Amino acid sequence: MSGPRPHWLFGDQLGPHFLAPGEGGPDPDAPVVMIEARSVLRRRRFHRAKAHLVLSAMRHAAEALGDRARYVRADTYREGLAKAVGRRQVTVCHPTSRAALGLVRDLDRVTVLPPRGFLVPFADFRRWAGEPGERRLLMEDFYHRVRRAEHLLLEPDGSPVGGRWNLDRDNREPPPKGATALPLPAPFEPEEDGIDEEVRADLDRWERAGEVAFVGRDGPRRFAATRPEAEQALAHFVAHRLADFGRYEDAMLHADPWLAHSALSVPLNLGLLDARECARAAETAYRAGRVPLNSAEGFVRQIVGWREYVWQLYWHLGEGYRDANRLRHHEPLPSWFRDLDADAVTARCLSHVLAEVRDRGWVHHIPRLMVLGNWALQHGWDPRELTDWFHRCFVDGYDWVMTANVVGMSQFADGGLITTKPYAAGGAYLNRMGDHCRPCRYRPTERLGDRACPFTTGYWAFVHRHQDLLAANHRTARAAAGLHRLTGLSEVLAAEHTRGQSPP
Repeated sequence: MSGPRPHWLFGDQLGPHFLAPGEGGPDPDAPVVMIEARSVLRRRRFHRAKAHLVLSAMRHAAEALGDRARYVRADTYREGLAKAVGRRQVTVCHPTSRAALGLVRDLDRVTVLPPRGFLVPFADFRRWAGEPGERRLLMEDFYHRVRRAEHLLLEPDGSPVGGRWNLDRDNREPPPKGATALPLPAPFEPEEDGIDEEVRADLDRWERAGEVAFVGRDGPRRFAATRPEAEQALAHFVAHRLADFGRYEDAMLHADPWLAHSALSVPLNLGLLDARECARAAETAYRAGRVPLNSAEGFVRQIVGWREYVWQLYWHLGEGYRDANRLRHHEPLPSWFRDLDADAVTARCLSHVLAEVRDRGWVHHIPRLMVLGNWALQHGWDPRELTDWFHRCFVDGYDWVMTANVVGMSQFADGGLITTKPYAAGGAYLNRMGDHCRPCRYRPTERLGDRACPFTTGYWAFVHRHQDLLAANHRTARAAAGLHRLTGLSEVLAAEHTRGQSPP
């Protein structure tokens, strides 16, 4: 069979940059192969909204490609590829998971092209990072390097606009006093169509037949599943929400799950948006005087700093990194958490965040880190199992995304290779940065008695369990020292022991 080699697109490679010709790209007129492999959904108990989103995005992409696409539904990728192209040679952009990369490398007729959708070539990162374990891989150093290479938010002489690389200290405001929501337009929300109806009907049928099982709820699709929808979501965020993003980046409001966040991680991680276009859009808005520098810089840092960094770490640190467990946490995830049983939880912040994950498959980064991750850290849950949970239960969760985010940042399981301290906090922090506490039956300042905040007692139990490690870290030494002045410590530890894995 003659003609250009077909190009294989995975379900997170759906934007035009994955088909753009050029160095390391596919043939410009290549037929496009897309494989919907049912085995992926059988392998793990994914969030129902995530399964819906990915299948909707793939089917929409095939429809947009028209006759150029060969869309195959099969049991496995191998079966689907054989059905689509027989023994023909195909190309594929470097996949985003080790499992997928191992699969395509095992197929002798597949040529793996360089990754698309990321800014830094692997070789450049390796030159900066050295050998695994050779140096501390702090994101801030890497971020400066990417900003310089991309000439993002720089003065003509190469110095950072505003004189500082990082404006994070300007981005830690609690929510406005008395506010229940920020006075902003809601994020862009797409309208479902016939493809979404078809996907939902298929998922219902497969579930009834016992072929697959899900967690969470599949309500109306809230996130972009097509390139035009993704472009609208980006434009809407920059025009209406980016200006307030920075100052309230770390805040939480019970009635406002979005605040000023973009939720663009979802279309970005489907490959519908490119990192460079998102960062440039924020810079353009700043230079036009439409958004303040702290908001533009904070967003750029999320995209070309942290996101790019965790992508590189996933490949650089190797498969063994996911097994890191410096704190020796081995408790299994309890069923109420695994199943998103928010109604079983009394603590208002944790119950609400679990309900948001159940209903949307998404919460912004502070509830992920300081509510969900903080609770798991305090209670010694197995970091590998927690990483898998985040991967399955979040619509923007992928193996490359969650490994460093959970193992390294959230659970400090690598002992500080990529962050400088464990992100553990008691009820006082949650009360300062959000509004969950006032109607809650627990009091954030109390650590003893029926009204003791579970996050406060859990925090001091964590500090006690790891006091030697915390005392040796200048960022946590004060907490370890405070342990010895704490009254009622034995009662706190007894209460935590009694609680065990029961929902708080």
